[in-house]
Amino acid sequence: MRILINRLPHELPEGCSLEAALQGAGFKPPFAVALNLQFVPKTHYGLTALKPGDEVEVISPITGG
Repeated sequence: MRILINRLPHELPEGCSLEAALQGAGFKPPFAVALNLQFVPKTHYGLTALKPGDEVEVISPITGG
C-alpha cells in the first residue's frame, strides 16, 4: 500500500503499523506524529494500523534559537 510520510511516498505492506512505518523510515526519537492531521500518542504507535492513502507527519524538536 502507498502512504505519505512527511509528504514523501512510501510503499508498505498491508496492515503495517504506524510504529513499523516510522522505524522503517529511519525516524529516531524524540518526535511527535500526526496521522491524517490527528495527533497520535506514542503509546498508540504499535496499535495504529495504516491504510492506503494515509498521510503521516513526523515533527522533530529543533534546538537553538
